[in-house]
Amino acid sequence: MTAVRVLLADDEHLIRGALAALLALEDDLTVVAEAASGPEALAMARAHRPDVAVLDLQMPGLDGVRVATSLRTELPDCRTMIVTSHGRPGHLKRALEAGVRGFVPKTVSAQRLAEIIRTVHAGNRYVDPELAADAIASGDSPLTARETEVLEFAADGAPVAEIAERAALSQGTVRNYLSSAVSKLAAENRHAAVRIARERGWL
Repeated sequence: MTAVRVLLADDEHLIRGALAALLALEDDLTVVAEAASGPEALAMARAHRPDVAVLDLQMPGLDGVRVATSLRTELPDCRTMIVTSHGRPGHLKRALEAGVRGFVPKTVSAQRLAEIIRTVHAGNRYVDPELAADAIASGDSPLTARETEVLEFAADGAPVAEIAERAALSQGTVRNYLSSAVSKLAAENRHAAVRIARERGWL
């Protein structure tokens, strides 16, 4: 039997190393590559062509969903799954839209993770039931794609002029988008809007 080739991507070295060691105990799974950032995960996937990429949601450079989106185009035979300690509803929806086949919390046991990797490799989907229930209960983001983008640029406290430059918009348009986002999220200001959107996984 050919072993399932696995890529592990997580910026926390201890967690990644422990996972690699535990998965190595499984006869039918082989960790062929490890990565500590989104861009490194993409490079490793291109070099090693894994069957399943296990991606941390929040990584430097590119998050797990963006990596999964790229892999879907570049390596359509590679199945992707997200492991996260930030299982917010919006993240799950984004992941499913990106073609991710598995979405699990980091609290899952290594043995259970191995089972889920096999499930995903077989072409099936696995979503943690609790995360799925939260996603259904929270509803969709009220923000448009442009409002979300502008709010993301505002997340690090950048002034309107800088956001306008990064988003290739006029300052007036940026103010309108920020004002609309603040209003839709019933926030006091844009900083509160960023916090609310992040808590719900919409950013």
